[in-house]
Amino acid sequence: IRNPTVMHKATAEVRHAFAAAGAVSEDALGELRYLQLVIRETLRLHPPLPLLLPRECAIGRDERYWPGGSPEEFRPERFDDGEATAAVDFRGADFELLPFGGGRRMCPGMAFGLANVELPLSSLLFHFDWEVPGMADPTKLDMTEAFGITSRRKENLHLRPLLRVSVPGV
Repeated sequence: IRNPTVMHKATAEVRHAFAAAGAVSEDALGELRYLQLVIRETLRLHPPLPLLLPRECAIGRDERYWPGGSPEEFRPERFDDGEATAAVDFRGADFELLPFGGGRRMCPGMAFGLANVELPLSSLLFHFDWEVPGMADPTKLDMTEAFGITSRRKENLHLRPLLRVSVPGV
């Protein structure tokens, strides 16, 4: 929402991949390359569980490990082939990115968690266009996080879905 170019590109990829079928299926999720990049970048900037106090460490935000633009900037292309950070994996091998922890303390539900992001996100992008009610410029959306045991926004995010492709069975 806050990055209209990224949103448009991810939506176009999902709609192109599932246009013939008319619905999202798990079979083709692996082919959604750009959506995978968006998810990786989202997990880099907004890990589900903050590992350390916010002022103590900058995991995922250190400029030495995230070249090609500000590490605070949302840029999924930093994980694309040909980029210096393309090989960084969030599965615990690279300590530059640890949204699910690492080593023996790594989250056992990582695959389940990713599956619970990919399929619903693909479905939401396929069936709906999204807008922020009462906000002409979504790039000004405040994404400030509140500190706690889980990551969450300080302010709730209110979006309006605009049906684009009918949802089967509804």
